Amino acid sequence: MLSTRHEVFMEVAHQKSFSKASQVLFISQPAVSNHIKGLEEQYKTKLFERKGLQIELTEAGHLLYNRLLAVRLIQKETEFDISVMHDKQQATGILNLGASTTAALYILPRVMSAFHREYPQVDISLLNRNSEIVLQALLDKEINIGVTEEKGKLTNITYQPFVKDQIVAVCSQDNPLARKKTYSLKELLNMSVAIRERGSGTLEAIKKGLAKSRIRLNDLKINIKLGGTEALKNFLLESDCVGFLSTRSIMKELQHGELVILQFEGLRIERSFYFIQRKGETSELNKRFIKMARSLYN
Repeated sequence: MLSTRHEVFMEVAHQKSFSKASQVLFISQPAVSNHIKGLEEQYKTKLFERKGLQIELTEAGHLLYNRLLAVRLIQKETEFDISVMHDKQQATGILNLGASTTAALYILPRVMSAFHREYPQVDISLLNRNSEIVLQALLDKEINIGVTEEKGKLTNITYQPFVKDQIVAVCSQDNPLARKKTYSLKELLNMSVAIRERGSGTLEAIKKGLAKSRIRLNDLKINIKLGGTEALKNFLLESDCVGFLSTRSIMKELQHGELVILQFEGLRIERSFYFIQRKGETSELNKRFIKMARSLYN
């Protein structure tokens, strides 16, 4: 078990502030300072140094912080592994997930709901950000499992196939372009296009799909960039632009006739979603969540 002093140290390191840590931990700032002073006396070294108005970890502080992250992870895993031996309904643990927008909004909720029914005492959280941020959160040990598009090249991350997805060009049913529905790729170059923000997995899949037809993203008439699938979808419903979205994210709009799929000859954009974990991850909690997710979708 981590000591109180170590827990306080980790919160100060995370917040980069004694005052913010005291607010999160609901203890006074002098108490926070005393805990840190006690640790520095114990290890006989400074753990923080001031840089202007900010505080930063020293070299020793970084070492301690990384070691304590590993200890905390082992502690959480052990709690689940022991408790699940007796009763799944009473098994306790913490599962911090991170996923790019499409997976977070349209894929994982079904899995989280099923997992919660089987393990009701496990605390589950979900970080909904673009793929770049999710990957960084995993590297920073802020999440246990990530779900992102496509397989990366980092050697300290493992990738497990999850589900496949298709991205299509769509526009509002009121858009004049909706009358024809099938176009040549050359005609796409003259259409007003709205896209997702930089770092989006959807945007990367579009780039790769267009590249197969020797079209660059810069060749398109991009009028607007939006952060998030819902923002892009709602914009397209009210505009004369064309956008690219996952079929999973527009099922209701297609069913109600609010959005229309435009076919471009020779263009097919597909991608795969992967579970990402830190290399060497052995958590039983992670394994059970991934197993359930793959069984539900396969």
